[in-house]
Amino acid sequence: MDKAIGAFVAVAIIAVVAWLVLRSWRRRTTRDAALSAHPLPAALGAPSLEAEVLYVATTPAGEPLERLAVPGLAFRGSGRVEVGAEGVALRIAGEPVSFIPADRLIGAATATYAIDRAVEPEGLIAVSWIAALDDAEAEPPRVDSYLRARYPGDQARIIRAIEDIAAAPDAPRPEHESEASDD
Repeated sequence: MDKAIGAFVAVAIIAVVAWLVLRSWRRRTTRDAALSAHPLPAALGAPSLEAEVLYVATTPAGEPLERLAVPGLAFRGSGRVEVGAEGVALRIAGEPVSFIPADRLIGAATATYAIDRAVEPEGLIAVSWIAALDDAEAEPPRVDSYLRARYPGDQARIIRAIEDIAAAPDAPRPEHESEASDD
């Protein structure tokens, strides 16, 4: 009899935990329903760089422990990153292709941790970009997508390729006229 009560309690605890996990994930997907990657262009040129990666997560910028449930980027998985003049395509196994146009890329850098993944110092690549948002009136959020290069040497190549096509921020212009002569 004691074993039956113990088994019942264990099953009840597992059921409650599973229900809480499911409820949290549903809330997260509802919260992030307006966010998405950008549509893949119809005419995409040949990539200048292709590399195998482990996709880790997409988080709000500067918050590596808060996962976003962006369609196509909600789950960790193996994949391929393709960098071309038009932008970055993330092809994650079992997910639709996620595209980040060059004019929406902020940059790429190294990182040490993201939600559910900690690695050696600077073992991840953090790709910073501006997500697509359903609400045209709202300010689109900046997000970070974390990748881990599968092969040595690819990390530096990926970061360099993304930095080469990332949109340069507007530089402040002086308000006075140039001192250069018109001669």
